[in-house]
Amino acid sequence: MIADKIVSTDELRKFGSEDGDYAGQVRALLAQQKTVWEQLANGFKSLDTVQVREFQYNGFTLKVQFNPGRITSSSAKVDEKSIKERKCFLCLQNLPVEQRGIAYGSDYLILCNPFPIFTEHFTIPHIHHVPQRIDDAFEALLNLSRDLGEYYTVFYNGPKCGASAPDHLHFQAGNKGFMLIEDQYKNLKTSFGTVLSRKNESEVTAIDDTLRRLITIETDSKQQAISVFNSFYEIYAAQSDTDEEPMMNIISLYDIDREIWRILLIPRAKHRPSFYFKKGNDKILLSPAAVDFGGVLITPIEKDFDRLTDDHITQMFNEVSQNKTFFRSLTNQLHQKLEEL
Repeated sequence: MIADKIVSTDELRKFGSEDGDYAGQVRALLAQQKTVWEQLANGFKSLDTVQVREFQYNGFTLKVQFNPGRITSSSAKVDEKSIKERKCFLCLQNLPVEQRGIAYGSDYLILCNPFPIFTEHFTIPHIHHVPQRIDDAFEALLNLSRDLGEYYTVFYNGPKCGASAPDHLHFQAGNKGFMLIEDQYKNLKTSFGTVLSRKNESEVTAIDDTLRRLITIETDSKQQAISVFNSFYEIYAAQSDTDEEPMMNIISLYDIDREIWRILLIPRAKHRPSFYFKKGNDKILLSPAAVDFGGVLITPIEKDFDRLTDDHITQMFNEVSQNKTFFRSLTNQLHQKLEEL
């Protein structure tokens, strides 16, 4: 069945791709799919009407994007009962007739996202219906961010942290530079960062910019990135006291000039802020995931976009992020663990 869902190399060449260049092929895929899939073309055309507001903080900027096309994802029911009652929209047999993709290795299919946030937006599901878990898929995330690194950043939303398909393993990718944290990273690291480990060409840093708390890995070694992530995961899962995946988002980008990965690990406390569940005018439909932590908050309802304030944003990050005490304990334990490696 997967062969029926793959765009041929010859077809991609018509849209400018070159063999062996995943990033170029993915860009060509989007151009090709816009010509044959009306829903997709309309989804990207709708980005022309997106509105943006900026909020200034101490040393960094956040944007809020009014994007009505994201209403399906932002309001998705991800409780166990709802998931069981709907067909999985990432399974091959349930993809739209027009949708085609690019095989990535033997396990993944790169697809265009018909409900885009980015001007180039992709979903990368596993070809089998396996749960959204990162512990055995982290290397795939690194490989994807390297192979797509010329144009794209790759990210992961945990099953309780913004993934609208928590029952099906998948990543997403979007054009580099869209998430403000990419350009602001060096300043955030300098102003709010604490180095946890610096060995060889690898550095691990904890950042608390007063709104967001994250741990970053910068390295030219895939094995070192995996080792640090495994240590983080082990400590975080134990501290979270859960048999399930501890709540997190991950942003991974690859600098093709310096040949290094930069991975942002974002531990989470909650999926959605309390005002998401309010009634009437008190309700604000803001459901943060990796892109929001990356500096672009997505609101699909215009009245929410218009009335969102600094206080709302601060409240949201305070509620959905792990608190300072938890984060300090997590980073202290990770520092000790990395010193022993």
